[in-house]
Amino acid sequence: MTTPNRLPTGVYLLAFSLFAMGSAEFLMAGVLPSVAADLGVSLPTAGTLITAFALGVVLGGPPFAVLSLKWPRRTALMVTQLVFAASIAAGLLADDYLILLITRFVAGLAYAGFFAVAAVTAISLVTPDRNARASGVVVAGLSVAMVAGGPAGTLLSHFTDWTGGFWGVVGLTVVGVVGCAVGLPATASPAPSLSGELRAMRSPRLWGVYAITILSTAAYMVSFNYLAAVLADVTSLPTVWIPAVLALFGIGAFVGLSLGGRISDRLPHHALLGGVLGICLFSVLLAVFAASVWVVVPLVFLLGIAAFVLNPALYGRVFTIAGSAPTLAGATTVSAFQLGISLTPLFAAGVLNLGASVTAVSWIGAGLALLAVPLVLVDGYRGRRTTDGAHGAVSYRQPAVTAEATE
Repeated sequence: MTTPNRLPTGVYLLAFSLFAMGSAEFLMAGVLPSVAADLGVSLPTAGTLITAFALGVVLGGPPFAVLSLKWPRRTALMVTQLVFAASIAAGLLADDYLILLITRFVAGLAYAGFFAVAAVTAISLVTPDRNARASGVVVAGLSVAMVAGGPAGTLLSHFTDWTGGFWGVVGLTVVGVVGCAVGLPATASPAPSLSGELRAMRSPRLWGVYAITILSTAAYMVSFNYLAAVLADVTSLPTVWIPAVLALFGIGAFVGLSLGGRISDRLPHHALLGGVLGICLFSVLLAVFAASVWVVVPLVFLLGIAAFVLNPALYGRVFTIAGSAPTLAGATTVSAFQLGISLTPLFAAGVLNLGASVTAVSWIGAGLALLAVPLVLVDGYRGRRTTDGAHGAVSYRQPAVTAEATE
């Protein structure tokens, strides 16, 4: 039982599990020097452990979605969490670089599988008019991992060794398994079919949303990934304050998800357009005013809001367009987010290797966000036209799963 304004408990359990697993993604960067020293490898070689996890996430979601179509969703969620926990634990126990590399990749596969099924499960627990809000709450688990999970794990590793934080992730993931077993309904997935899933993936509008996802994610992550360097080298912020400013981005992300989840069910394209324009504007301001700490600090918070206010709308659009077959579409959304993150080093390297200032990465972010604007406008126009034709001038802002999913 839930109150009318409160989401089901299962949605919050999924958010907790995503927080637990997502913390492993942000934790590795914080302990990378210790990992390199302990395993006897160079820092760039140790950095491939981050790449291995990212590749697992990019490649893992869609295949797992296909393999698990006939599984009960609760079973799929529990299995992916157990595989994730076992992979992390195996890498820690082996104390070998190559094995750790493989287990990180497998953990990324399992993480992508969980993320994909969790998003679909969340919308199955609520009425269609709260799809984006439920998706936003689940994804909020990832922003909490960014703000708290990664830093807390890094701190724990400081007092133990670099493995301490990861053992904490394993423990929390097991708690998530128990939570899913107790708190999620033991219902089977609604008779999915591979042909139906593949048919839904043929929608051009769906791939338009994926393009928006990749561009917008790369747009804010390229600035965030180099924010510490900007704060140290250009803003001249004392090193002790840099983590606090970075945490502001995560706090802004949490605020953005909350706002986006509440408005995206009825006004998805407002959230999308506001998000990409906000990313563009705040990226430009970061580049221009990077030397002023009084301007940069609030901009980091605002960039976090703009970056994540559109995430619930992106999920909402995917589940609206592919409403009759959401599993593979949802899994591909996870891969699109991670692909956007993975592309940011390439974009940044392109200008930094030419000798440009580190603030140039924010100009790249602004440009990528600007590229997403026409895609948002086209999606809004097509969505409105389809809904008007099918329902007699019903605005695209209202849920229209049937109309768009059957195109």
